[in-house]
Amino acid sequence: MTTPVTQANNAAAAYAGMQTNSLMGDTQERFMTLLVTQLQNQDPLNPMDNAQVTSQIAQLSTVNGIQQLNNTLLALSGQMDVSQSLQAANLIGKSVLVPGTKISLGTDAQGNKQATGFGVDLMSASTSTVVSVLDGSGALIRKIDLGPQPVGVLSLTWNGLDEVGGPVPDGAYHLSIQASDAQGQPVSAETLTSGTVGSVSYSSDGLKLDLGLAGSYSLLDIRKIM
Repeated sequence: MTTPVTQANNAAAAYAGMQTNSLMGDTQERFMTLLVTQLQNQDPLNPMDNAQVTSQIAQLSTVNGIQQLNNTLLALSGQMDVSQSLQAANLIGKSVLVPGTKISLGTDAQGNKQATGFGVDLMSASTSTVVSVLDGSGALIRKIDLGPQPVGVLSLTWNGLDEVGGPVPDGAYHLSIQASDAQGQPVSAETLTSGTVGSVSYSSDGLKLDLGLAGSYSLLDIRKIM
């Protein structure tokens, strides 16, 4: 059974083959024209020797080899694009974590506070890790002390309560993170926001995932699939 991937791969290979044959034919025709012209107009007292002819033929072979390599790389690039598209399509409907500072707080039908998921990405292990939830003016709402954490991505939740345990208004909030090692030196880290992949599209910047209110992101921006 022929799958879409097989069809795409076959089409890419056929297109690359057509390009290769066309370029090689043009190059060989130009080379032969140039070589015949040189032979016709050479100095009878100082004709081209075999070494010169052999050198030019070797140069032609090198050019043809480079053209074949370039077209092979083009075919592989096309196959990778198809593979990425299929991977991205499989993400539709899934929640993902991507770089960002946004977090939203709402109230469900039962009257419970519910915030969108978020996370942090630590580039190295930390001994102190604190995530802060801030309001629109930058005022501190809640500090979440995570203590020591290993390198990697950590998924987090917030119950919608402030520092003294009181509920805060629904709306948009922001995140920041401070992490340090045993020597008190800052550890490189970034906050992650969550979103659900609604659709996949192509733009001048390549493949993009639409995460609704979270924005549009590249497939390479995904830090975790949930």
